[in-house]
Amino acid sequence: MEKYHLFLKRLYMNYTVGSLVAVFGVGAIPMFMSLRISSKDFQLLLFILMVSTLVMFCAESIFFIHHLKPIKRAYELEFFKQEFNERAILQLYKFPKLTVVRILGPHYLGFSLTASILSYYLIQNNILKIPLIYILFAFIASIIVASLHALIEFYLTSSTIQEEIKYIQNSNESLIKSKVKPQDKLIPIQIKFRITILLTGIFPIILFLLAALVKLTAYHGMDVMSFLKWAAAILIITIFFSIVISTLMAKDIEKPIHRLEQLMKEVEGQNYSIEKNNVYLDEFSNLFQGFNHMILEINEREQKNKLLINSFLTVLSTALDARDPYTSGHSVRVADFSHKIGVEMGLPMSEVDLLFKTALLHDIGKIGVPDRVLLKDGKLTDEEFAYIKAHPEIGEKILKQVNPESEIKNLLPGVRSHHERIDGKGYPDRLNGDEIPLFGRIIAVADSYDAMTSDRPYRKGMPHSKAVAILLDGSGTQWDSEIVIAFIQCLEQTSTF
Repeated sequence: MEKYHLFLKRLYMNYTVGSLVAVFGVGAIPMFMSLRISSKDFQLLLFILMVSTLVMFCAESIFFIHHLKPIKRAYELEFFKQEFNERAILQLYKFPKLTVVRILGPHYLGFSLTASILSYYLIQNNILKIPLIYILFAFIASIIVASLHALIEFYLTSSTIQEEIKYIQNSNESLIKSKVKPQDKLIPIQIKFRITILLTGIFPIILFLLAALVKLTAYHGMDVMSFLKWAAAILIITIFFSIVISTLMAKDIEKPIHRLEQLMKEVEGQNYSIEKNNVYLDEFSNLFQGFNHMILEINEREQKNKLLINSFLTVLSTALDARDPYTSGHSVRVADFSHKIGVEMGLPMSEVDLLFKTALLHDIGKIGVPDRVLLKDGKLTDEEFAYIKAHPEIGEKILKQVNPESEIKNLLPGVRSHHERIDGKGYPDRLNGDEIPLFGRIIAVADSYDAMTSDRPYRKGMPHSKAVAILLDGSGTQWDSEIVIAFIQCLEQTSTF
């Protein structure tokens, strides 16, 4: 309930700020500055103001408690029941509108009407000695002040409830995807702009004119300088109020715009995550829903693309194995060995996945090697071996034809370099040491082990122990020592090799 009490505290703060700015800053001070009355009448007016304010607060409290019930219930149950959580979310979506109702109703009926009746009674009984016309002026002014107060608190409450909606949604993940949506609670930006401009542009002028009428009624012989000073003070107050309202309106628009900018930057960085907390109560709500729909479509397409790419790689590998039944399964085994080495070396899983795909296609260039060379049982001539040595480059050229290029370009270095040697005597580029891409060095070890331990038409596969001995013997010259050690550790940890 601590979070709920913080929520209440913010609402009380909003009300206090709105009341002080609207009732005293815009209403009471200009009117009292415009009056010429005795101290007794001043005290009577303060009494009327206090009584009317008390009636207004009582009426508002009843509304406030009633409006808070669904929200309080969810906090009391610590978001255990989905039904109460959904009610709380719906109530929060409605809360800015309810705030306007809560402000205007008690202001119009509790404050304005009570103050008018009390003033009329005291004037009629010759207790309060001010013109009756002042009651009309005050009634009109109170309606203006109430409207301005409601506008201020509308914007403050809209900002406050966003945090609460987000908190409740995050407390129960199912709410994010639930049927609770704010569509029927939206307040169009156009309406907010029109009302805000109307209240900040016209009402202060009307209030100024009312104060001027009171001033002129009270001061028949007032000099120009005194009037100008008074007018300047009233003008400063109205300008200050307009700045406050326009700032709140600007923040109400800027916040979702900045959030959308942040999300679009994440999309540019290929981080396709949805906006989980749609807390907006105008057209921005639809905009964020549209954004989420776009992201879901992108993620779905990404998954399909990945499946297509993986299927494509598997088909290529299978097509290669189909050419030579004696090496069938070689590419898959080398990919599996390479994957295990990557894990053993502590590579990130994204890199391990990329390594697996690279190893799956490491020999794809052999598609371009003639059958008479690829399927020959005996020793190859120098010319025939030149065909074999060309397969890493052929593989790279084949894969470069794949679109989109972004899906395949990271596989190319490993495919091209898997026959390079640490001592620089490999092919096709005679790279040495760390010049050889990591994937090429890993695949070289896995490829050599599988080639040594697999049966061929012209020889039987050698025992595991002998293959390991050859790897150790060539460690540091033909193969990367660290990778050989990692591979041997993999062999010791599993019996599936």
